[in-house]
Amino acid sequence: MSSLLESINSPADLKRLRANELPALCAEIRRTLIETVTCNGGHLASNLGVVELTVTLHRVFDSPIDKIVWDVGHQAYVHKLLTGRRDRFTTIRQEGGLSGFPSREESEHDSFGAGHASTSVSAALGLAVARDLRRQSHHVVAVIGDGAITGGLAYEGLNNAGQLPRRLIVILNDNQMSISRNVGAIARYLSRLRTAPLYNQAKTATEHFLLQSPLRRLVLDLLRRIKNAGKGLLMPRLTAGRMLWEDLGFIYIGPVDGHDLGALEETLTRAKSLTRPVFIHVCTRKGKGYDPAELDAVRFHGIPPNGDSKRKAPTYTSVAGNCLVRIAEQDQRVVAITAAMPDGTGLTAFAQRFPERFFDVGIAEAHAVTFAAGLASQGLRPVVAIYSTFLQRAYDQIVHDVCAQNLPVTFALDRAGLVGEDGRTHHGVFDLSFLRHIPNLVVMAPADENELQHMLWTAIQWPGPAAVRYPRGTGFGVPMDNELRVLPTGRAVVLRDGKDGVLLALGRMVRAALEASFLLEREHGLSVGVVNLRFAKPLDEDLIVSLARSQPLLLTVEENALAGGIGGAVAELLYRRAVSSSRVRSLGVPDRFVDHAPTGRLLESLGLCPAGIARAFLEAHSDSLISTWSAEARQWLG
Repeated sequence: MSSLLESINSPADLKRLRANELPALCAEIRRTLIETVTCNGGHLASNLGVVELTVTLHRVFDSPIDKIVWDVGHQAYVHKLLTGRRDRFTTIRQEGGLSGFPSREESEHDSFGAGHASTSVSAALGLAVARDLRRQSHHVVAVIGDGAITGGLAYEGLNNAGQLPRRLIVILNDNQMSISRNVGAIARYLSRLRTAPLYNQAKTATEHFLLQSPLRRLVLDLLRRIKNAGKGLLMPRLTAGRMLWEDLGFIYIGPVDGHDLGALEETLTRAKSLTRPVFIHVCTRKGKGYDPAELDAVRFHGIPPNGDSKRKAPTYTSVAGNCLVRIAEQDQRVVAITAAMPDGTGLTAFAQRFPERFFDVGIAEAHAVTFAAGLASQGLRPVVAIYSTFLQRAYDQIVHDVCAQNLPVTFALDRAGLVGEDGRTHHGVFDLSFLRHIPNLVVMAPADENELQHMLWTAIQWPGPAAVRYPRGTGFGVPMDNELRVLPTGRAVVLRDGKDGVLLALGRMVRAALEASFLLEREHGLSVGVVNLRFAKPLDEDLIVSLARSQPLLLTVEENALAGGIGGAVAELLYRRAVSSSRVRSLGVPDRFVDHAPTGRLLESLGLCPAGIARAFLEAHSDSLISTWSAEARQWLG
């Protein structure tokens, strides 16, 4: 039996298929998604939900001449299959393989890169304006989910697009989910629109008739005036949601069944003929065609590769979530906030135990931080649980609303460091660099899951703002203390003494540094000390200065960008204290974006593993010996 999918090597091949062949093609695509993603890991439910929409987009539009901009991008797997990457699709999210997100470097069909939410409308508007300035005529389409459209950036883009206005098509993929179930007023808006089929059918039929009429502009203008005059009096519940998009300057079409290929093709073809911004509301089912994903879209939003499901030690995420429940039981002031990721940040148990003290604000990280600041200003102890990479979206709020006012907000930064197959848009390797220079903020990183619970307790007891960053994945399986304790602020712990040098390590790198120390002793006869810094800010200044004066070599080790990281902080400290930093070396993430691969492989490739740390120390130690010998020789010679 021939495969329809194997005949699709570019979007042009889709246009040759007959309409009655498309359901079979969609079924093949879903089988391919399920086979590949359950093996490699990745985003399954969201891609299963956009199969028909993606097929129709590439039949109606002419990519790469026409530009399709995917929001977040984790629903672009089908797009990759249909745009010349089918033969490499089995490599998705694998080292050296396809990215799990759109990438301009990967294909001309990926018109704009993505990885974070709510960016598509702004980017697509930029593409549309550039098209007009260059006197071109192609179409620009933004595909945004109902979760991503809760983000403020989406509304900034919509507001600007309606104001200009330019020829632009925005497609809302409404599956009632972001990662977890959507929350908030916008979600209720969309729910009302979905439940008004009679009104929508009548409006669609009227628009279709008028588009064929030679007097359509005159009649449409007259009807628009009548509708605006009576809006709010006639069917207020049915028109309320539509008013938002139309008042922003868009022609609204929908809701449209996102799994009805005929309806989708007719709708998108109509939208191409319009010269004003168009907003198309498409309703899909997340996980469509795969019963487990349809029944549990949250679990199947992102799944691990085969073989990763057996975990002996608890994850840092689960330790953090359980610890916050324990703390909240003792302290009524503690509230928890997440930006559309209660499961991903481990707060589901907290939400169930303390529903009145749990707040999911949607994909709105900046709002989450300022909301927390408001709570803290009234005596509460808010914990903002968020991925490190997503906290980047709220930098100004951290500086201005939290730290400038010295408010006791705790930032629980999950996925700090390298996160593996999600790649460059999700690695949390910049937080130390953009947090440690902010006044009033205390920044910590645990060496293991037991230290994590003590750091969370310490952060919540601290009278000002504090951040705790911790990695993705499982801990080391260390024993967990029953009693939580406050750690002395800015105090490091010497784990091992040495006379040939010291490794200054932070977070997950502490265990790797210890193993490197034993390796150096066993294979090279070197006595190398290890310090668990614990605090990125404030540093244990007296200890570091003392070591810099007494040790032949200090090597800092961090899972963060070297630029602005702990190595730089140590060098700044020694300069300020008039201590030579010539014997200090730093190991961390170099000045480039790191691509996707298993976390262990990434750590090895960057030298952030025991063997890599030992190798870096040996190289620095050799340089130090040569430098010392040269200085002594110069002194002897003269």
